[in-house]
Amino acid sequence: MIDPTSAAFTLAMLMGPAGPLASEVPEVAPLAAAEAREPEWRMRATLYHQGGGGAGPRDSLGCPPVAMRTAATDRNVAPRRSIIFIRETVGIRMPDGSLHDGVWYVSDTGPAIRGQRIDLFTGMGRSSMDPIMHLNTDHLSVVRLGTFEGCPPRD
Repeated sequence: MIDPTSAAFTLAMLMGPAGPLASEVPEVAPLAAAEAREPEWRMRATLYHQGGGGAGPRDSLGCPPVAMRTAATDRNVAPRRSIIFIRETVGIRMPDGSLHDGVWYVSDTGPAIRGQRIDLFTGMGRSSMDPIMHLNTDHLSVVRLGTFEGCPPRD
């Protein structure tokens, strides 16, 4: 494994999508490098939550959706199992009170999610959308960090 503090690692992160597993992201994907990369996609975002008719108890991988981590995209744009970084979500208050690091997991799809669109799962009930409602959802900068296996990690 490349030392995540090395210049070689930072260069590798800037030059192209590596392929770390979800369990490796915190230790091998410095988010500063992701912020420095040019976005791969500029996406328009919508929000969804449980209890609003848009989310079921499982995502399209069969996993329970994770509040402020699960994202739905068009499979032809950002494939399922992608780990992505959304710069504009850094610092948003998480359900546990911590601040968001910008990392999301593409584990869902939806019939209305086509092209450069992304649907972000906020949690249970309409009020779960409050911390993210201030975003300019017309232009989110999205960088692909890699892929994950199994279900997205639950923080």
